[in-house]
Amino acid sequence: MSRSWERKVRRNTAQMNQKRKKQGLGQLVPDSEKVDRFRGRNYIFPIVLLLIIAVYAFLSTGSTQNVGTTWTTIGLYLLLALMFYLRRPYLAVGADYVQTRRMFGDRRLQPANIKAISVQPGYVVIQPVKGANWVFSRLLYRYPVDEMKERLSSFAKLHNITFEER
Repeated sequence: MSRSWERKVRRNTAQMNQKRKKQGLGQLVPDSEKVDRFRGRNYIFPIVLLLIIAVYAFLSTGSTQNVGTTWTTIGLYLLLALMFYLRRPYLAVGADYVQTRRMFGDRRLQPANIKAISVQPGYVVIQPVKGANWVFSRLLYRYPVDEMKERLSSFAKLHNITFEER
């Protein structure tokens, strides 16, 4: 299929989805574009930021100079903690890719770039051919590891990727 045809199909599907959304109906999603998205919750880094804010506020209470700067700094740290809490980490498993959010943007791996997938109680590890492992933890980020295990096992079987369950 040509790329221009694929763009037309995507554009028309997006238009139909907007119309269906206005009518209160579900979205049309082609089978090739179905994506399972597993969301976690980042709560450890915001807690660390709140502790830093508390220490900073405690140490700066005795000083009367630059009160505005102190409160601006505290407010910005609170905003940063809120941003990290609301920006939920995820693992998206599509028909021919896995995608996640890293510190500086989304990262996507095609099946040819995945060496192995291993699952342990509370952890899922995706080992890319090049680069650091992707670790999804139930303890740190509250990922639904059991659901992820089922979907990643079918993804691994479909693309002949080594799948280890420990």
